[in-house]
Amino acid sequence: MSELIEAATRVRENAHAPYSHFRVGAAVEDESGRVFTGCNVENATYGLTLCAERVAIFKGVSEGSKRFRRIAVVADTDRLTPPCGACRQILWEFCGDAELTMANLRGQTETLRLSALLPRAFDASFL
Repeated sequence: MSELIEAATRVRENAHAPYSHFRVGAAVEDESGRVFTGCNVENATYGLTLCAERVAIFKGVSEGSKRFRRIAVVADTDRLTPPCGACRQILWEFCGDAELTMANLRGQTETLRLSALLPRAFDASFL
């Protein structure tokens, strides 16, 4: 997982966060081992802002990946920062009950399954 944390930490530097100054990086690994990264990109309307996790997933999808097995999210916070609700839903759609590691710039980490963040998730099995 350390390579995903390192990739998420590096891409965090590219975040466009002029309003919140809350810079986040994410890295996802697909089933073949390819890694895709994303950073948050804010917009003055806030509603059009994209989180780092969704950017990473969408980059992977745009490159042909459809399933991911591991995720790392890095922010410069004292408490480890979990994905927001919208990101949890997108992560579940493309990762299922994958392993997610939250990390900060102080070296703290916590790893858990997505089901711990999104119990009783809605997915295509309900359609």
